Amino acid sequence: MDRKNAQARIDQLRAELGRHNRLYYEFDRPEITDAEYDALLRELEGLESRFPDLRTPDSPTQRVGAKPAEKFAKISHLAPMLSLQNAMNEDEIRAWDARVKRQAGLVADAAIEYVGELKLDGLSIELVYRHGLLETAATRGDGLVGEDVTANVRTIRAVPRRLKDSPPELSARGEIFMNKVDFQRMNERQEEEGQRTFANPRNAAAGSLRQLDPAITAARPLTAFFYAVDDAAKLATERQDDLLAKLAALGLPVNADRRVCRGVDEAAAFYREMHERRRALPYEIDGVVLKVNDLALQQRLGWVSRSPRWAIAAKFPAEQAETAVLDIEIQVGRTGALTPVAKLAPVKVGGVTVSSASLHNQDEIDRLDLRIGDRVIVQRAGDVIPEVVRALVEKRDPIGHARFSIRQKLHGRCPMCRGEIGQLADEVALRCFNPLCPAKLVERIKHFASKNAVDVDGLGDKLVRQVVEKGLVKEPADLYRLTFTDWANLERLGDKSAQNLLEALAASKEARLDRFLYALGIRHVGEVTARALADAFGSLDAVRAATVEELAAVPDVGPIVAQSIRDFFADAANAAQIDALLAAGFRPTWEKRVAPADSPLAGKTVVLTGTLTRLTRDEAKARILAAGGKAAGSVSAKTDLVVAGEAAGSKLAKAEQLGVKIIGEDEFLALLQEKS
Repeated sequence: MDRKNAQARIDQLRAELGRHNRLYYEFDRPEITDAEYDALLRELEGLESRFPDLRTPDSPTQRVGAKPAEKFAKISHLAPMLSLQNAMNEDEIRAWDARVKRQAGLVADAAIEYVGELKLDGLSIELVYRHGLLETAATRGDGLVGEDVTANVRTIRAVPRRLKDSPPELSARGEIFMNKVDFQRMNERQEEEGQRTFANPRNAAAGSLRQLDPAITAARPLTAFFYAVDDAAKLATERQDDLLAKLAALGLPVNADRRVCRGVDEAAAFYREMHERRRALPYEIDGVVLKVNDLALQQRLGWVSRSPRWAIAAKFPAEQAETAVLDIEIQVGRTGALTPVAKLAPVKVGGVTVSSASLHNQDEIDRLDLRIGDRVIVQRAGDVIPEVVRALVEKRDPIGHARFSIRQKLHGRCPMCRGEIGQLADEVALRCFNPLCPAKLVERIKHFASKNAVDVDGLGDKLVRQVVEKGLVKEPADLYRLTFTDWANLERLGDKSAQNLLEALAASKEARLDRFLYALGIRHVGEVTARALADAFGSLDAVRAATVEELAAVPDVGPIVAQSIRDFFADAANAAQIDALLAAGFRPTWEKRVAPADSPLAGKTVVLTGTLTRLTRDEAKARILAAGGKAAGSVSAKTDLVVAGEAAGSKLAKAEQLGVKIIGEDEFLALLQEKS
């Protein structure tokens, strides 16, 4: 995949992950499983590793959760509640073990002691006890600030109100979850009473805990296990296994299904054993968590970005099943991209019924040699969201369907609007070229209102489809023309929700310039490029008036993206839509930070290469920009400085060849500290 297509896929993944984050953390209405979410996140991590200059500080890979919902009060955590890096198989567990040894300065055959714990499929929680009494309870939220669910947690019998011999202040971290049998009984009761049933125990736990009425939580069969504290020194312990024992001694419930593993072989054996036992456990798990047992070594290893280096979530491998392809349907995206989706005979894969799987594009269909009617192997969990692994050609009916062609199926017309379809230069995907296609409009409105764009809280997929189908919205500005009555008359939207939506729309008009530019959906312009444009031009008018040459001079833009931006603003329909948004009250502004004149990097061109261990690539770029420097993507005679991390390659070699000054990450950070 080239850089251009990588940027497009990264933008798509970020938008999709942002949407699923909102559904999962803020609305308790996830549309995909945790494993499917992990697959999307893992794909994004892979692309950002291949193209580190495309990684941004606000990428889902750099975040822990999502912002706390407005309906709850906020509580700041005593210490950040971080997420974990994932391993998807035994080989990745061993690779992590090797990294731990390398980072700890140990020999390759050293046997580090790990504690293996079960990765519960529930909702993370922090309890704060002061002088032994439960004072507050908060969800993970964004890792720094969570939602105040104290009243609800007090109703959970497994959570002690008072601890035995507790330190003056203690933050206990754990998981609120629901046992399988309790979940099944609750769902049966919900169905009998005509109430909404839950898709799985995790959804049920999250939906039960995040209620405004504690009586609802009290009626749900929630329980909890705890596994960490904000500061182990408060419990005078030096080992993770001892910490767990001390939590139990305090009166907190702790999972007995854990093991001290002496070396990676025992850790891998624990992983295999729990994979085999998972179906027999009384609760859902999706993997095991391995932690360095020595707490002093944990501190030495430290953290990177959103995760500790000393722990890893080892997810269970994908499960596969055989089924049949009943049909191949074509879906239309925001930019008109036509995505083929295999409709499958429903089949249980990893405990979840799978009935469809994306086929991405015609090239993927050709690679699989896939035909309607084929028996296929599908998988989910670990690696990808439901996908077709291979067609069972040996089981194919010799007089069955011919090879599938999107063009032939559609007869050259969009399945939604019957508009003309075709391909853009150097692209695999087919697209609908009708600017009035309703399917494109739905996706465009969803993108415009998404969290990383203008962020219209509460405007989800179903509402967008309703307003488009009813003809109420034909462009983003129409959202701001709708009245209270228009919103309140929509299906399943009461007066309070309609009022909340009007308030969210009003708040969205305060969107910064970079978010506004991103929301417009300009081809090739993701969040990073939007920020670069905002920094370079400072106002919407200046961006709209910029020439191709001026745009191409902006870092990370280049001639292809510059032409795309210029074409967008030159289009009369786009110009009219922007003017309509401004008339609706949008006033996108931008404040660029100006570095001091004596900043060590003022006016200098800096290139990053290799893997940085203390900063993400985007954090380092942000530090360069804040210090008045320019973060360039390639080394040339104009480069002033190269910062070389681990495994630096061709850029380092070129810098040495040109005689460019080269420093390491520690020296880079020290340089920035000089004037901080």
